[in-house]
Amino acid sequence: MEKGKGVMGSGRRWAVDFTDNSTTPSTRDIADPPGFSRASQDQDDSTLSRQKKDAEANWKSQKAWEVAQAPFKNLMMMGFMMWMAGSTVHLFSIGITFSALWQPISALQGVGKVFEPYKDSKVDLLGPKLLFIALNLGGLALGVWKVRIHYTYTI
Repeated sequence: MEKGKGVMGSGRRWAVDFTDNSTTPSTRDIADPPGFSRASQDQDDSTLSRQKKDAEANWKSQKAWEVAQAPFKNLMMMGFMMWMAGSTVHLFSIGITFSALWQPISALQGVGKVFEPYKDSKVDLLGPKLLFIALNLGGLALGVWKVRIHYTYTI
């Protein structure tokens, strides 16, 4: 291919010419149908944008509540594991007790990071955060209760 020649002039095999040589009228030449105005279309776009933002805020709020309720599942699982471990002191029960104390503490330290993806001016995160904190404090109380049981039976 020689330098300076255009794409069409070079004889390329896959070149496409996008110029419109048709004799049919373009869509710009056709009048709008009765009852249609382009201003209402712009308003519909702004309404659609507002609805999309509201839907996103609703989704963020719903996900924040789901994240806030997640420690409840962990609480139930930990309680079952503690019940299965029994009241004797052995390696498994000590590991479960340590886990029951450590998980809520580490979750409480990262409350801000957990709810950061759901921050929005339209989303109230106070309720989900309080529920998250309360459930993790319940998990911590369960761990402290298990430590008390170990201490009671070892004396």
